[in-house]
Amino acid sequence: MAPTRAQIEQKLARLELPDGGNLISRDMVRALTVDGGDVRFVIEAPSPDLARRMEPLRAAAERAALSVDGVTRATAALTAHGPAAAAKAPPGLKLGGHPKGGNEPIKPVGVKSILAIASGKGGVGKSTVSSNLAVALAKQGRRVGLLDADIYGPSQPRMMGVSQRPASPDGKIIEPLHAHGVTLMSIGLMLEPDKAVVWRGPMLMGALQQMMSQVNWGELDVLIVDLPPGTGDVQLTLCQRAAPTGAIIVSTPQDVALLDARKAMDMFNTLKTPVLGLIENMSTFHCPNCGHETQIFGHDGVRVEAEKLELPFLGALPIDLETRLAGDAGTPVAAGDGPVAQAYAQLADRLVKGGLA
Repeated sequence: MAPTRAQIEQKLARLELPDGGNLISRDMVRALTVDGGDVRFVIEAPSPDLARRMEPLRAAAERAALSVDGVTRATAALTAHGPAAAAKAPPGLKLGGHPKGGNEPIKPVGVKSILAIASGKGGVGKSTVSSNLAVALAKQGRRVGLLDADIYGPSQPRMMGVSQRPASPDGKIIEPLHAHGVTLMSIGLMLEPDKAVVWRGPMLMGALQQMMSQVNWGELDVLIVDLPPGTGDVQLTLCQRAAPTGAIIVSTPQDVALLDARKAMDMFNTLKTPVLGLIENMSTFHCPNCGHETQIFGHDGVRVEAEKLELPFLGALPIDLETRLAGDAGTPVAAGDGPVAQAYAQLADRLVKGGLA
């Protein structure tokens, strides 16, 4: 029987660290891949100085992986995050440029399902839904990836609380980052925070191709793709070349947002990508002081639209201060236990039971 990721992690969890915890509990194992009997992973130290003292631990980790039945080769590499790593671009790697391979598929190997999170217009909370849904699914034991494909306005690094630059040891394959149980990649991690992306359509499509096919995603149950708003080149490339399982449309209840949401749904129908359901975001506001409930953007507009189109209505999410503060702080609200976290947990549970994640 072939070794599994869980078996490897179980062995690595036995390697105690001098200052407490182990490699798994301290979330120091990155890019763990199991290819038959070949096991590869990275041990990420908190600082370059500590990494230089961890060679005995690296060797012990390789021996631990080799002790699993069926493992014939184990390779562990040491790396570190910190100011020095964050300021250095991956060597030899260039993002953007015209896409290659014509219409060849770009779906990552090892990814079972791809869910596109889309909206017809900006400002409806699509990225917030993407990050929180990813975390909620990870809390349910799913292996989740999150690709920030909103190339002009990447916000996932801030929302997920990561800032270090991904590594690319060979200048070809990018090692993604990990946060809150989610594997993450974003163009925002490769650029200075205030630097604008000034690219034409072909460069956008080339960047998406690279982030789909040149990132070491590993084995994932679901890859959530946070799309840019609208119906442009990124959506076209994803649907035509990555064959997503389906798309989830996020909209606020107001008529103006629903007008654009309908266009997004029409685009997915044209591209033969199933629309799996609709989410009503910013559905209602509960005053934390007096408890009064206000429908700032209207109410039930998305539910009515879903019923009209005979599509699943996946849930209504409130607009609240906790969600905004959590996103700005880099810890999505779904990572907690409050009412909004429970709403995302219910949404994740519905997707899992439906076989979509």
